[in-house]
Amino acid sequence: MRRITKIILASVAVIGLGGIFYFLLHGADIAVLNPKGQIADKQRDLMIIATILGMSVVLPVFIMLFVFAWKYREGNTKARYMPDWQNNRIIETVWWGVPFIIITILGVIAWQSSHELDPYRSLDSSKKPVKIQVVALQWRWLFIYPDDHIASLSEVRFPVNTPVDFEITADAPMNSFWIPKLGGQVYAMTGMSTQLHLQANEKGDYPGSSANISGEGFADMKFTAKVVSDDDFARWKNDAKTAKEEMNSTAYAKIAEPSKDTTPRLYTLSEIDLYDTIVMKYMDIGNH
Repeated sequence: MRRITKIILASVAVIGLGGIFYFLLHGADIAVLNPKGQIADKQRDLMIIATILGMSVVLPVFIMLFVFAWKYREGNTKARYMPDWQNNRIIETVWWGVPFIIITILGVIAWQSSHELDPYRSLDSSKKPVKIQVVALQWRWLFIYPDDHIASLSEVRFPVNTPVDFEITADAPMNSFWIPKLGGQVYAMTGMSTQLHLQANEKGDYPGSSANISGEGFADMKFTAKVVSDDDFARWKNDAKTAKEEMNSTAYAKIAEPSKDTTPRLYTLSEIDLYDTIVMKYMDIGNH
């Protein structure tokens, strides 16, 4: 086969693979690649940088694999036999030096990012954070606004461009709280209170879910994070404060029972320390 023919076939194969990926991904709204929040933006950039650095090693290796397999095939008598290549200092320097440099760069980036994107780290803002306590139930989510004396089921709402301080626990099997367009996931566990700081840069409805399998109703254990203007958020809080249903220990005991009903509901909160009570529920010996 003539050399020009090989080049044409290889080019067609590369263009064909590129076309397939473009066809599959064109128009797809991949949440982690289309972020709408301050933290998710930085996590997207971190993934892209890590992927590019990783591919700078992986792609040449795969290309050389096919090139060497073709060049040194059994029937090619023109390939030059070079049994002393294992002692070539230039090649040794390249295949040890390049991965060392890439791993060093990735290590520095990972160290900086692990501090910058620490979910416990408060976000810099002139606005006061909205405090929301999250309880993973079996199989739905309860959101408590202790400062506003309200609560909501299967729907969380907060204003745009405002930091949100999530406190997260579970009153069910271990779960994972995740709003993909706004940031990474944090585990929800009984007897523990974890934290996650997020901020949305655009208004909209963003799907949230559990990223940890927790039983029969896990697949539908979803909620909607509604990011609204300050005025809309104030109106929603006023509506919640006039809700007919009250969230107290008695009401909570009912919604804590296993259920696949994820219909959004609003409550007035009559027990401010309800979240702490849920966390402490599993602190006594024998209850965990």
